[in-house]
Amino acid sequence: MTDTTYGFDTLQIHAGARPDPATGARQTPIYQTTAYVFRDAEHAAALFNLQEVGFIYSRLTNPTVAVLQERLATLEGGVGAVCCSSGHAAQIMALFPIMGPDKNIVASTRLYGGTVTQFSQTIKRFGWECKFVDFDDLDAVKAAIDADTRAIFGEAIANPGGYIMDVRAIADIADAAEIPLIIDNTSATPFLCRPIEHGATLVVHSTTKYLTGNGTVTGGAVIDSGKFDWSANDKFPSLSQPEPAYHGLKFHETFGNLAYTFHGIAVGLRDLGMTMNPQAAHYTLMGTETLSLRMERHVENAVKIAKWLEQDDRIEKVTYAGLESSPYFDRVAKVCPRGAGALFTVAVRGGYDACVKLVNALEIFSHVANLGDTRSLVIHSASTTHRQLSAKQQEAAGAGPGVVRFSIGIEDADDLIADLDQALSKAAS
Repeated sequence: MTDTTYGFDTLQIHAGARPDPATGARQTPIYQTTAYVFRDAEHAAALFNLQEVGFIYSRLTNPTVAVLQERLATLEGGVGAVCCSSGHAAQIMALFPIMGPDKNIVASTRLYGGTVTQFSQTIKRFGWECKFVDFDDLDAVKAAIDADTRAIFGEAIANPGGYIMDVRAIADIADAAEIPLIIDNTSATPFLCRPIEHGATLVVHSTTKYLTGNGTVTGGAVIDSGKFDWSANDKFPSLSQPEPAYHGLKFHETFGNLAYTFHGIAVGLRDLGMTMNPQAAHYTLMGTETLSLRMERHVENAVKIAKWLEQDDRIEKVTYAGLESSPYFDRVAKVCPRGAGALFTVAVRGGYDACVKLVNALEIFSHVANLGDTRSLVIHSASTTHRQLSAKQQEAAGAGPGVVRFSIGIEDADDLIADLDQALSKAAS
């Protein structure tokens, strides 16, 4: 199935999936197995030499996970995907084939707090560096790129503020520098935004969020556009030069536009072991089947609730890009034509103390460190998801001490507004 033949609603159910050849089962089975029997010694050797595609060991490949990989690649308009254990694993997996000691990435200041920590602290242990830049300042992005820059990284809809990134403008900068643009599309999903169509090279997801949609399992994915020339220069030797572990095989020369995907499995999963388990893949596959229906309701509710909050005197500011007052409103139609998502922050009058009271008083909203659930969620980012950041970094990310983040679910919007109203009354008392 291809996205040029079928619509999104059809692909989210059928892409990658076929009736089980052994039993005829229509839903993709959970292949709960660690290993797979080879036909013979030659078959095994061909698989290990990457001369034939197939299943070897579930750290590398699994039939249930393979269906999800094909589905996500199709929905995003990519050529291949690698699923892994979490969104954070996906980010390391995305960088692994293209980075090296003393190399750097340029990343947006508006990122999930855990990503900021991972990029500012953890990747240093690999000898990598990150330069954080305001992506609304295109000149600053260009100035941050140097001879050792290997990628640009941003979020299509930024967590927590819901800011919309001008993906095409940043993609043009990446193209001029001959480096890939990596877009975290977790908050938007391919239903609202398809970054590859705007020039992105790679797309990463925390499948934990909207793609699964039910708060049951963690997972991550890296989707490759297949459009980047990894051999255009000597910046990406892992993909363009001989690989010692495979007797000098050159991934880009051998696998063409699937080079990055094959490397992610044959080297990334082999050695890093950030594997998605088949049960997690199964839950996410079921989640994708209703993605468009859920996202439509998420957006509908978010618009209604954000408008109500914006008119309330107990609120100082709402960052939702779907509001006409937002500086990112004009980008919505271009970047996310089906809506601005369901994630945004609210500055509460009374600051930190009022935020704490609000969170404690809400009844329908769940106070959890997650987003993208069918349930409406709330969190005080400065004291939780962005706690490890400096005060300056928190403000830059839109997660200051007087701000709460809402992930609007698919409940009755009027019930959610009533819950917010009673909680705000207690916060203002």
